[in-house]
Amino acid sequence: MRKLGLDVGTKTIGIALSDALGWTAQGIETYRRTEDIDQEMQYLKQLIEKHEVDTIVVGLPKNMNGTIGPSGEMCQEFAKHIEDTLKISTVLWDERLTTAAAERMLIEADVSRKKRKGVIDKMAAVLILQSYLDSPAVN
Repeated sequence: MRKLGLDVGTKTIGIALSDALGWTAQGIETYRRTEDIDQEMQYLKQLIEKHEVDTIVVGLPKNMNGTIGPSGEMCQEFAKHIEDTLKISTVLWDERLTTAAAERMLIEADVSRKKRKGVIDKMAAVLILQSYLDSPAVN
């Protein structure tokens, strides 16, 4: 079974998917959020069914001192909504610095600023999911 990684923001959701063995994460897309949470859940449900996903890893943005601010609370609520609505297990995964790391990788790859803006969330989702897959707790 595959894992889905999400980098949940207020405007977009970066989405990544593991391979069938759970070794590597690949970026799927950056989903533009709507005001309709039910529509977002329906979209995730389609991805879960299409790719046979058994776990969703949701990036949890923490402050550098480990506390959780408004963005983290939004991600916790989103993960709970996924569990309640789609009946699939979620894991909240510390995502500190993943967006900065994704930005650095894209700059090093000489990706233009305009193109970076379109893929940064997807790349952050890949880093979140890969970090989870590489964790000793998972293996």
